[in-house]
Amino acid sequence: MKIAFVIPWYGEGIKGGAEMELREISVRLLRAGVDVEILTTCVRAFDSNWNENYYAEGTAMVYDVPTRRFPVRTRDTRAFDQVNRKLMQGARVSLREEKIFMREMINSPALYTYIQEQESRYDLFVFLPYMFGTTFFGILSCPPHKAVMLPCFHNESYARMQLLRQTYIHIRGMIFNSQPELDLANRLYDLQEVEQICIGMGMDTRIQGNAAAFRLKYGIKEPFLLYAGRKDKGKNVDTLLQYFSELRKRNPEEQLRLVLIGGGEIEIPAEMDGAVCDLGYVDAQDKYDAMAAAELLCQPSRNESFSIVIMESWLCGRPVLVHGRCPVTTNFVRRSGGGLYFQDYYEFEGCVKWMLRNPERAAELGRSGNAFVRENFDWNMIIRSYIRYFEKLIEG
Repeated sequence: MKIAFVIPWYGEGIKGGAEMELREISVRLLRAGVDVEILTTCVRAFDSNWNENYYAEGTAMVYDVPTRRFPVRTRDTRAFDQVNRKLMQGARVSLREEKIFMREMINSPALYTYIQEQESRYDLFVFLPYMFGTTFFGILSCPPHKAVMLPCFHNESYARMQLLRQTYIHIRGMIFNSQPELDLANRLYDLQEVEQICIGMGMDTRIQGNAAAFRLKYGIKEPFLLYAGRKDKGKNVDTLLQYFSELRKRNPEEQLRLVLIGGGEIEIPAEMDGAVCDLGYVDAQDKYDAMAAAELLCQPSRNESFSIVIMESWLCGRPVLVHGRCPVTTNFVRRSGGGLYFQDYYEFEGCVKWMLRNPERAAELGRSGNAFVRENFDWNMIIRSYIRYFEKLIEG
């Protein structure tokens, strides 16, 4: 079989969840004997200028996978931003505004022409994530029986756009990272004719963390909570900072710190100077070491289709604390018995204090999470599921 994955941007060093997921899937499928190719634009990354063709047009090898890049067309950034601002605020937009949004975001007519003219070379085209022009117009350029989505849906205004609800119901298949994501998609879209499957993301179950190495390297001796990921309001990190500040005020006897790792920027209140340590990007082993050293990992986001850092924390033997209004992460915690969840400040405080005062019980949560990851998300199992699913679509 020959599979093309279509994504807005792709290259080495990109930290985004969808890009990291595709990197692992494509490399491992290739090793399993599947003919895989990446179709993408010349844009560098999500946080780059979507009008700039950073990479050269043509084919390059990225992580040993053939990657074919196409130039983007110039977009009306102002028109896009006006509609996007309304969507980010949860306001209703008209069908005309939806069309502006899709037309003026990242798009590559050359990519769409290639799909139309070369579709016979490929058995399936897998588009991700759901809300970008390369997915929407790419699907419109593709024969419906060859179009598959790995959508990475979140419960947000973009997922409710009429244009998407009219288009994404006429494809061959849809792959989900979690059961709550599948449930959300079926609430929003009529997917009766779409071959659906919940596979999830694979994890390298060999990873290990060294708590002592982290404390020695970064000089952090106090007990700490850990946040790992992009630091912005969309990930609800501002709520975590607010809750942590309140926790310290109400419990001065707890010599507790908050360690942040990952990209992005967020303002840290002056009164928390010294209590919050922002390490920025760290390498993978330092991240695992931080997880092993932490009392717990806190994942406060309310919109996730999966959470790699939760799985990594469990593999490093530590429990997690997640937001109770995120169906995906709460579902993982309930199924695994690997942590706790909160919906307001007082629940947050109660969960943190319980883990601090019951270290053996907290360690048990971490061990339960570890077993859950190994039983459900080992890469060998995930890749076998992908291959069986693709074979079923092609044969069908």
